[in-house]
Amino acid sequence: MKQSETAKRVLKLVRPYSIQVIVMLLLSIITVASTLYAPVIIGKGIDYMIGQGNVFFKELGSLLLVLVSIIAITALAQWILNLLTTQVTFQIVRDIRIEAFSRLEELPLAYLDSHQSGDIVSRIATDADQLSEGLFMGFTQLFTGIMTILGTLGFMLSIDWKITLIVVLITPLSFFVAGFVAKKTFTMFRFQSEARGELTSLVEELVGNQRIVQAFSYEESAQERFTVVNEKLKVYSTKAVFFSAVTNPATRFVNGLVYTGVGIFGAFSAISGRITVGQLSCFLNYANQYTRPFNEISGVVTELQNAFASAGRIFALIDEQPEQPDGANAAILTQVQGLVDLKEVSFSYQPDVPFIQNLNLSVNPGNRIAVVGPTGCGKTTLINLLMRFYDVTSGEIAVEGINIRNLTRNSLRTGFGMVLQETWLKTGTIHDNIAYGKPEASRDEVIHAAMKSQAHSFIRRMPQGYDTVITEDGGNLSQGQKQLLCIARVMLMEPAMLILDEATSSIDTMTEARVTKAFETLMQGRTSFIVAHRLSTIKSADIILVMKDGTIIESGNHAELLKKRGFYAELYQSQFTNT
Repeated sequence: MKQSETAKRVLKLVRPYSIQVIVMLLLSIITVASTLYAPVIIGKGIDYMIGQGNVFFKELGSLLLVLVSIIAITALAQWILNLLTTQVTFQIVRDIRIEAFSRLEELPLAYLDSHQSGDIVSRIATDADQLSEGLFMGFTQLFTGIMTILGTLGFMLSIDWKITLIVVLITPLSFFVAGFVAKKTFTMFRFQSEARGELTSLVEELVGNQRIVQAFSYEESAQERFTVVNEKLKVYSTKAVFFSAVTNPATRFVNGLVYTGVGIFGAFSAISGRITVGQLSCFLNYANQYTRPFNEISGVVTELQNAFASAGRIFALIDEQPEQPDGANAAILTQVQGLVDLKEVSFSYQPDVPFIQNLNLSVNPGNRIAVVGPTGCGKTTLINLLMRFYDVTSGEIAVEGINIRNLTRNSLRTGFGMVLQETWLKTGTIHDNIAYGKPEASRDEVIHAAMKSQAHSFIRRMPQGYDTVITEDGGNLSQGQKQLLCIARVMLMEPAMLILDEATSSIDTMTEARVTKAFETLMQGRTSFIVAHRLSTIKSADIILVMKDGTIIESGNHAELLKKRGFYAELYQSQFTNT
C-alpha cells in the first residue's frame, strides 16, 4: 500500500473525532499565541531597563503580572491539549484494533493456515502501538509546530519585514532535507515492521515448543535461526534510525544559519536605529521559535513514517477478503437427524495440485463412520469440509438433504460436536472451559458432563475443584487431562452429530476404555465421524472408509475389510503383528 493511501485511511480513522480535533486545534492556537506573545512582553521589559536610571519599575511590575498570566494560560492549555490528544489517539488505535480483530474473526482458515500467527499478533499489538506513538506526536507537535511557524512569521513581519525575509529565504532548506530523508526512512521502517513480525513469530514458535527444542537438542539451530532474523531486524532498524537521526542535525544546521543571519542583520538595524534593542531581543526569540518547529516537525515526519508503515501492515490485514458470508436466503439447520451426503466432492488446497477428487459418500442417521488411512491421506481435510472450514472446489456436501452452502455456518457447526487431537483451553476456571459452548449451563450439568467424560475424579482433586483457574496452555494439567476437559465440553453440548478426530490419542489405555464407553453412550442414535490411527478403537464402526491420496479406496465394516485382504488389512496387521 502506498504511503499516500495509508495516510488517507488514517485520516478516515480520525474523522469520527472531528470535534475533539477541532478543540485540539483551538488549544494549539491558544498555546502558540500565548507563547509567542511572551517575547513581546519580554522585549518591552528590556526597553524599560535600558540606560542608567531609566528603569521603570511600575511598568515592569505590570508586565510581570501579564507574563505570569500568559505562562499560566499556556500551561493550562498545554495540559488539556495533551490530555485530549492522549484520549483521541488511544481511541483511534482502539478502533483500528477492533476492526483488525473483527476481520481476523471473519477470515477463512486458509488465511490463518498460510500466515504465521506471531506476525498477525505483531500487527494487532506492536504495529498498533507504533501507530499510536506516531499519531500522538502528530497531534501534539505537528499542530503546534505549524501554528508556531505561522504565528512567528506574523509577529516578525509586524516588527521588520526585511529581517523576516532573511528567515523565509533560508528556511526552505529544512524542507528539502526533511523531504529527502523521509523517502528513505519510510522504506526502512516498513522493512523494520516486517522483520519485527517475523521475529515475533519465531520467538512464539520456539518458546511455545521449548520442550521439543530441548528434547531434540535443537538449541543451537534455534539460536542460529533467531540470530539470522534478529540480525535482519538490527540492519533495518539501524538504517531506519540512521536516516531519521540525520534529519534533526541537518535542520538544526539550517536553523543556526537563520539565527546567525537574524543576529547580524538585526544588530546593524538596532545600531542604525531602525529597531530597538528590545525588538532585536524579541526578533531573536522569534527566530529561535520559528526554526524550532522545523526540528520537531522533522522528528514528527520520521515518526509518522514509522506509524504509516505499521498502519499499512494493519490495513493489509483488514483488507484481506473475509470468508464468503452466508447467503441472504441461507437456511438455519434445525431438527438434525444426521443424514449426510457427499456427491462428486473435489477439493485442493492449491489450484494446480489436486487432492480430493470425486469423493462420494452417503451416511444415514445414527451411522458411525470411521475414517482411516496414512498421514496426509485427507482424513482431517474431509472433516474440515464437513464443518465448512473449507469449501469444496466442486461437487456438493448435503446435510439433511440441503447443500451446506445454502445453510448458515453457525447452524451447521452447531449441529456437530467436535473433539480434536489438539486440545484448546482458555484462561479461566475449569467450569468455564467445560461450559465454553454453553455458557448458561448449570454447575450440575457441567459436573454431569465431566463425570461422563471421566474428568470429574481429577477435577475434584484440584485446589478449588471446578473453580480452579487454569491458563491458556492448561497450566500443570497433563495432556490427557486437558483432552478430558475438551471431551466434557462436547458431552455438555450433546450435539446431533459428532466428529472425533483422534479424540483419545492423548489418554492412557485404562482411561481410554472408560472414555470409549462414555462415547458409546454419547454416539447412540447420533451420526458420528471418527478419525483414528489406532484401528482397535473403530472396530464397532458401521462403515470404515479407507483413504489414500484423497480418495476412498475401500469401505465396509471391520470384518468385511479384513476379508478383502486389502490396504485396511495391511494397516490392521501392521499394528497387531506382535499380538
